[in-house]
Amino acid sequence: MEFGLFLEFPRPVDGDHHDAFTQSFRLVQEAEDLGVASVWLAEYHFNMERVLASPVMIATAIAAKTSTMRIGTAVYCLPLGHPIRVAEEMATLDHISDGRVELGVGRGTFPNVHEGFNVGFEESRSRFDEFLEVVVAAWTQETFSFDGEHYSCEELTVTPRPYQQPHPPISVGVTSAESFPIIGAMGYPLIVNPSRVFTLDELAGPMSEYRAAWQEAGHPGNGKLGLRVPIYVNEDADLAYRNPMDSAMHSVTRLGNRVGSYAGRDGTIGDWGEQSRRILGMEYDDWLRDKVVYGTPDYVAERLAQLEETLGLDQLIYEVNFGNLMSDELQTDSLRLFNKKVLPRLA
Repeated sequence: MEFGLFLEFPRPVDGDHHDAFTQSFRLVQEAEDLGVASVWLAEYHFNMERVLASPVMIATAIAAKTSTMRIGTAVYCLPLGHPIRVAEEMATLDHISDGRVELGVGRGTFPNVHEGFNVGFEESRSRFDEFLEVVVAAWTQETFSFDGEHYSCEELTVTPRPYQQPHPPISVGVTSAESFPIIGAMGYPLIVNPSRVFTLDELAGPMSEYRAAWQEAGHPGNGKLGLRVPIYVNEDADLAYRNPMDSAMHSVTRLGNRVGSYAGRDGTIGDWGEQSRRILGMEYDDWLRDKVVYGTPDYVAERLAQLEETLGLDQLIYEVNFGNLMSDELQTDSLRLFNKKVLPRLA
């Protein structure tokens, strides 16, 4: 199983936006020093708690500051931009990093972000499909044309060509059950964020649907399943329980209220009102059981091994500051323990 670190570049408690960059880059350097295999970047807009509005610029800075870790987006919100620009910028970054780039993509979760870019949320699925098709064509064809509903071009040659051939690895982020078989049929690896819809143990069914659709479409192999999950590790079981509590519950309340505010909006999939009620009705112990992996090194290793086996995981992307209220010290200590005492048991 592959492992990577997920980052949101949050603004620290009592800190400003510049502190967000300073602290997160410090954590990246710690991860590089520990030998973390990859780092994965979110994308946020119009959000005062996080500053990761430009994942390509952040990824470029990380490429300059590191030499070994791979650098991925988790996820790049495709409908907000233009596919030719993304193809050019990601190929450029692929060269700057000497082929360490991975492109995780998605259509976006919340309507207000799309509206801020004057993009209808109800168009996000069709825009996503066209966008991804154009990017792959720009990377793999010397000259190409495209005529779609949202994007069109004629006889374009896009440079630079990617460093990795035929192109950087592409994964697709999903948050809804309906997306699993769609992405399986398309033949792309998955990055699953279960926080809004699923418990960790509920993912077995949708992941099986993904693999069935993959095989029915005739793709080679069995697909690739990645899971994003919050992790906190402490040698003391009581501290492992108490230290992340406030941050986790802050995230639960924030997520539940935000999901509820968009219930019934055009383009949303599933019953967001019910999802909101379910999230807001969860206590901390429910969240510990169903959504995160917090505990001693022994417990975390055992739980992750169980998830790897029951879900058939190929990749784990872990976040050490779920809720964005964890101190720099707590994040760093957890990251060190995880890499020194948990990962060796999962290798």
